[in-house]
This record gives sequence, structure tokens and C-alpha cells, in this order.
Amino acid sequence: MSDIRKRTGKKGTTYQVRYPNSAAKTGYAYKTFRTMKEARAFSETLGMRPNVPVDTSIRTVPQAIDRWLEICFKEGRDGRDPVTPYTHKIYSYRADIMKAYGWEKDLHELQTPDVVKFRSWLLRDYTRDQAKKVMSSFHSVVKEMALRGHIASNVASGVSVRSDSRYDKPVDLPSAKDIAALLAAADRLANSSNRQTARTWERYRPILYLAADSGMRPQEYVALARGNITDGGVLVDRALERGEARISVTKTPAGRRFIDLTPDVFDMVRHYADHIAVDGKYDLAFPTKSGRWLTPDHWRKRGFYTACIEAGLVVEETVDGRIVQKPKFKPYDLRHFFASMLIEQNLNLKRIQYLMGHEDVTTTLNVYGHLIDQKDRRDKSKFNLLGTLSQNLCGNSVADGR
Repeated sequence: MSDIRKRTGKKGTTYQVRYPNSAAKTGYAYKTFRTMKEARAFSETLGMRPNVPVDTSIRTVPQAIDRWLEICFKEGRDGRDPVTPYTHKIYSYRADIMKAYGWEKDLHELQTPDVVKFRSWLLRDYTRDQAKKVMSSFHSVVKEMALRGHIASNVASGVSVRSDSRYDKPVDLPSAKDIAALLAAADRLANSSNRQTARTWERYRPILYLAADSGMRPQEYVALARGNITDGGVLVDRALERGEARISVTKTPAGRRFIDLTPDVFDMVRHYADHIAVDGKYDLAFPTKSGRWLTPDHWRKRGFYTACIEAGLVVEETVDGRIVQKPKFKPYDLRHFFASMLIEQNLNLKRIQYLMGHEDVTTTLNVYGHLIDQKDRRDKSKFNLLGTLSQNLCGNSVADGR
């Protein structure tokens, strides 16, 4: 995507167009014009210009898609780890959709209008959600080809399928009172006079406490290794893959992190893992009787939802003409609660990003930006900048901090 920058110097005012160019060391090339009109005309025609490649070993779009898929699985894109087998399966499905389109031009001949036609085809033949995901993968294909010199620039830039983000609606998180009620419910269930209930919640209770105290994803704490409960916290370095068929590494490198626990929670989790959990080849902290992992679906329905009902955290809905009670929250809401507590403690944004395991700080802002804003509005001093500076307006340098 190109942009125009206004420059003022010895030669007067000029307008510089910056545009992607994989042949350049920085990944961008520049061209200067005397008027904004000339700069805009050049910028608008960039997507129409021949996309001359540096490396012509890959000529067709299907070849590019196959090469991208190979890079994802065997090498990893842009310095990342290779994708997991499950993710590779998903990417392969999207690759088949991309290759099913009737590509009439070679890779280096593609222009922005060609990508727009591909998007229109996706929207006609697939759901908007599916079209968005395939279009995202196509962006990844073109970007990878541009980085490797098979195409001069990313002609797909700016062509996307827009839809409502799952983060557009602020997350509805439990209050501290709700969490206290959930934990109290877990305590009661673990001490139930019903032996089967007590035995079941001997395991579910530390899981619930851990989820609330760590902000881990459900697929992370069900795969927690016994050996990773150490030094007063937990090391998160693996997770259950989607499809729940195997344990693998965390989805992204950012998912690997160490989280300190409240001492009582650490002792509870450590005690269960060391003295109650059965041994098995997966070294799980909360294994089933067979030594395999507890599935998130099983935990949600038989564990978390039971605690919600016991705590009275339910909502009433009308189903088939009759009123039924359903749990007010989902396991993932414990993660949102954890993030809200980090914000209340005034942790800096990078630390919150790390503890949440977000690869990009933008994700942290998209999900929890409204909570940060609410906290700032309550903290009046953050908006009293001149009042703070006035303490230093007595002849002393603000920059020196004196």
C-alpha cells in the first residue's frame, strides 16, 4: 500500500510517494513529484503496473499457493515457527479453494483489479466468514511471494473482506463478586457429602482456581505439564490443538510465557499434580483416569457450567416456549477477568500483552482497550497533565525532572 508524504526543503515543497518494492533493501521504493496531483496519479496507477518479478522460478498462482503452504508447514513464515499439523490441514483446505478459482494470468501479471475479481468470486460462492479467511490466506501468499522476489509488490494490499470483528463488542466479563461466588461454589462442591461429586471436584476445583488466577486459555491449562508448575507459578509452553486430537506447542511463540500464581493457588495446583493426578506419558497436571487430557468441552459442560449453576450465575432464556436457566459465563470469561485485574493494577501494556500471550499488542488493545479507557477515566490524575506540570513551572526544567 503506497502513501504520500509532503516534504519541504531547499527546493521548496515536494510530494514523495512511498510504495512496496521487494527489490529494495528496506522493502520500499520512493519517487518524488512537484505537485500533489502528480503524486496521486502515480500512486493510483501503482496497482495497474506490471508486477515484474526478480525470481521467475514460480510463475503461476497455484504454484505460489503450493509454495506458501510448504513454507508454512516446513519452514515457518516471516521467522515464525512452522504451523502445527492441524493448522496445516486448515491452510490446505483454504489453498484448495484458492486454486479452484480460474486464474487467467501468471503470478507476475496480477494487478489489483484481478484480486478484486477473486474476492467477488469468493463472496458469491462462499459465506462471508469463509471468504474473509481465504482472502486473509491469499494476502499471506502474495506477501510471501513478494518477500522472496517472485513478485515485485503486494497487489492484494488493501483488498479484503470486511466483517464485524469478534472484538467490536466489548467483552462482558465477570465481576470480582462473581469470581468469588464461583470459587466458593467450587469449594462447596469439592467438600460435598456426595462422594462422586467430591471426587470429581477434587480435580475441577484447582482447575477453576488456576484459570481465574492465571488468565490461561482453556486449551493451555488442560495441557499443562506437571513439570511446568514451578517457582511459584506456571510455565505455559504447550496447548491442546483445535480438534483436540493432540498436544502441541502454543499457537504462536508469544503464547510461551511464565505466570506467577497466588501462593494458595500454587499450593493447591501443585498438590493435586504431585499427589493426586495419575501418571502418564503426557506428564499432565490434570489428567483423566486414563492419563490423557481433559477436553475443554468436557470441562466446560461438566465442570465450569456446574460451578456457575451452584453459584447462581445463570440467565433465563425461552427455549421451545419454556423458560430454562443457562450459565451466565463461559470458561474464557475467566481470562477476560484476569486481564481486567492486570489493568486495575496499572500494569504497563507490554506486560499485559506478555501475560495474556498475545503476539501483537494490537490484539490486546482491540480486546481490552475499552477496559483501559474506563480505568483511565476513573483515574482523574491521568488527565490532569497541566496540573502535574504546574508543579515544575517555577523556573525548573520539566525535562530534568527537578
